[in-house]
Amino acid sequence: MESVDLECLKRSAEWVEAGRRVLLVTVVKTWGSSPRPPGAMLAIRDDGHVVGSVSGGCIEDDLIDRVRREGMKATSCESVTYGISADEARRFGLPCGGTIQLVLEPLTRESGILALLREIEAGHLVSRRLELASGFATLHPARANDGLAFDGKVLVTIHGPRYRMLVIGASQLSKYLASIAVGLDYQVTVCDPREEYTETWDIPGVALVRTMPDDTAKAMRLDERCAVVALTHDPKLDDLALMEALKSDAFYIGALGSRANNEKRRERLIEFDLTPAQVARLHGPIGLFIGSRTPPEIAISILAEITAVKNGVPEDVRINVAIAKANQAATAACSVAQGA
Repeated sequence: MESVDLECLKRSAEWVEAGRRVLLVTVVKTWGSSPRPPGAMLAIRDDGHVVGSVSGGCIEDDLIDRVRREGMKATSCESVTYGISADEARRFGLPCGGTIQLVLEPLTRESGILALLREIEAGHLVSRRLELASGFATLHPARANDGLAFDGKVLVTIHGPRYRMLVIGASQLSKYLASIAVGLDYQVTVCDPREEYTETWDIPGVALVRTMPDDTAKAMRLDERCAVVALTHDPKLDDLALMEALKSDAFYIGALGSRANNEKRRERLIEFDLTPAQVARLHGPIGLFIGSRTPPEIAISILAEITAVKNGVPEDVRINVAIAKANQAATAACSVAQGA
């Protein structure tokens, strides 16, 4: 499964090359609640066909209706805002009075979408700088922490490699985790040197490597757009990957296991060349507490925590597995004491 926005760019390029007129719509700013974040894209063909999404559907419907009624007359870029009033918010399906600002860009062959796609396919992280007055767009190198910028005259969007995930272990849990992660637009690599676990691996869209985990982590050059999840329960495999990951800029590093096992793991990692600050970055036990018991439920729990960290949800409002189980144990002990 590809990124919705990458699919939007690819389809736009195909339509333009086929001689169709195309309007590219980009979310540039939101206020209050909004279904789609800045950078989300929608492409509308001159006959009303669409790909992508910028809202829950009502804004898309309004834009499509405009194209069908008025045709694709626009030749220059413009900025439009939906949901300023409460009535508009209700009409366009924006929750809690949210407001969304969009840039509408009529595409031509000179818009450079094909060149942008070539950069993305080459694995380059690039920024696209669009001048609204002229419609002129240029491409420039970007950094992992760069983000969308819009000042009313120039729109800068970031494109390139998706978020990446390294999973250590090709277990049943890994299959569910990798499958759902692909749906969340991660580029997933599963690493397991054990032949007995990899012989039956058959998850489409997921890279499987049989190299040692520490070598894999080094080769991936983990950055701020990477998550590392260790799932084997085997210190010889998990700890090797974690040692490299904790020295990297990966935004999430976690390991499966009980509270006791994770404490032992932290003690082992401290004995190597890791600092207490680096070891403190380790999430474990991993996952948000949802009462998960089966592999699919545990995978959802883990990805929920990774998503929360990725989206900047503060730790004090996340209920992770370790805290929840500690609270459960304390409650149980209290109940036993009261019944004694």
